[in-house]
Amino acid sequence: MGILSLMYHRFDENKYPSTNVKMDIFKQQIQTIENLNYNFYNPKDLDKNFHIPKKEKKILITIDDAFTSFYKIAWPYLKKKKIPFILFVSTETAGKNGYMTWSQIKELEKESNVYIGNHSHAHGYLVDLENKDFINDINTSNKIFIDNLGYNPIFFSYPFGEYNNFIKEHIAETFKFSFGQHSGVIDVNKDRYELPRFPINEKYGDLKRFKFLINLRPLQYRTLYPNEKYLTKNNPPKFSVKFFDEQTNLNNINCFSDEGNQWRKSNIDLNKNILNINFREKFLFRRGRVNCSLNDNGIWRWFGVQFSVKQN
Repeated sequence: MGILSLMYHRFDENKYPSTNVKMDIFKQQIQTIENLNYNFYNPKDLDKNFHIPKKEKKILITIDDAFTSFYKIAWPYLKKKKIPFILFVSTETAGKNGYMTWSQIKELEKESNVYIGNHSHAHGYLVDLENKDFINDINTSNKIFIDNLGYNPIFFSYPFGEYNNFIKEHIAETFKFSFGQHSGVIDVNKDRYELPRFPINEKYGDLKRFKFLINLRPLQYRTLYPNEKYLTKNNPPKFSVKFFDEQTNLNNINCFSDEGNQWRKSNIDLNKNILNINFREKFLFRRGRVNCSLNDNGIWRWFGVQFSVKQN
């Protein structure tokens, strides 16, 4: 059934609603997961059995940026509940005002349910960097992790969920898994260097929506085009998805996309098990998204794609 990964940032920092979740809401979200009898996924199992199909769905918690508010407010609760998670750290901000110190990061890292991930050094827009500057940023973060933890993590998350094929291929040389910020459920057919996560914040964290997404299943596909998620001259892209022959109810699929910076129902063309989306206009700088859902005999399936868009 797959792994549904959630992405959090700040806790009880109400000045930043786009990256914040209120702690009382977070507790209700965790309670919702438990009420639905879903277990939490231990990140170590990704390395052990990613290639093995999942017979049940589990929930993976991820935290980006290592803000102090996470350490002070959410961490004691997760520790008490023994809920596993990945904490993604950008090495340049570690120890600065509002961010966890290396002492605090090491404290968490010693816990059996806590896994540290690399979130680059400067937390910049990686697609805007020259290749050599991108490589230097990653090498810098890797060295700082080794100096402080004695190793470089196996998990990476792309800042802002942005990457291109060069970035992805370089990350694959050093890390075993990397996460984006496109929505969806991880299944055995997903690219381990383009793992989806559902971002949770004050706008997209209300309990009704949360319960809906927690129940989502993966919408698996054989191939997705374009493979390159950084749009330069090829904007809007030709977009197609080839689903597995055994996928049922494809006629029920609906897609929404935000080309022109306006969310609308996509113009789709379905030919047997191949879906094409005909975008009306260009995606605007800096990111574009496509989300597709399918009611499969009462089971809701979902996948999402995020494009990074070059500024003209």
